[in-house]
Amino acid sequence: MPITDSTRVTYPGGEVRGRSAVVATVPVGDGYGTIVAETPFHPLDHTWPDQPADAGTIGGLAVTDCVTGAVAEGEETVHLGADIPVRRGTPGWHWLVVHVTAEPVADGELAGDGFTASGPGGEVELVVDAAGRRALSAGHTACHLAALALNAALAGRWRKEVPADGLGHPDFDQAAIASSRILPGGSHDVYRLGRSLRRKGFGTEGLAEELPEIARLVGDRLTTWISADAAVRIDTPGPELTARRTWHCALPEAEVSIPCGGTHLSSTAELGTITVALDLSADGSELTMRTTTGPYAGGS
Repeated sequence: MPITDSTRVTYPGGEVRGRSAVVATVPVGDGYGTIVAETPFHPLDHTWPDQPADAGTIGGLAVTDCVTGAVAEGEETVHLGADIPVRRGTPGWHWLVVHVTAEPVADGELAGDGFTASGPGGEVELVVDAAGRRALSAGHTACHLAALALNAALAGRWRKEVPADGLGHPDFDQAAIASSRILPGGSHDVYRLGRSLRRKGFGTEGLAEELPEIARLVGDRLTTWISADAAVRIDTPGPELTARRTWHCALPEAEVSIPCGGTHLSSTAELGTITVALDLSADGSELTMRTTTGPYAGGS
């Protein structure tokens, strides 16, 4: 029996527990991938894999990974992660959260062709590791704030007009980001400072010498924002995995918004502190920003 709906997700609202009907079980490497109708688990996004998957349990079994899956309407083959052949949200496809375990959950049954529906009415309990979720949420919130603060600190280096962020500063983060990785209580972001960025008008002259002052400016702005106890919320237009969610933060200067499918804290004050380190590669082609928060500062 084919899958007829996309997975509904409750993690944008901060949920870490739930109970749902098992829809299907698919093979994932040497393990088993369970698909349910609704889940609190945040999966790894195959298109921009910045935030790691949630850990926890499903049906009492440890979830060793949680990945994004997709299946075409009326078909039975579930594609996973990098093997998904279409863009996220493509019409005619159902988008799925696949919970990977070493053993099959009690209500699932693995078919020879790799796809089967569960028994009628079967449900499982889903429990996310709340401490791990909170650490990743802190890292993701800090990542957005640090990017905004970095944009402000680098604003004077632009010689041409470029798209601005929500605070009106040239959006260096979006123009130069090469990779972003959310960590427990922090993030690791790499920016490419190549010809393309310079043609857009960004000046790199003297950047290495100015990095300590830039880091100080970023840190000072972040401290101000944490002290403001600015509210953070996620705008969720629908429960489907592929719904276009948006991060909002009511900073003292203005409320800013950034498209984001991750999880977050509910206020800037919950971060406690943010420490930012900036490093320029030896050839000047990459800028790395490492962000750590609260009890993780200096230790991640």
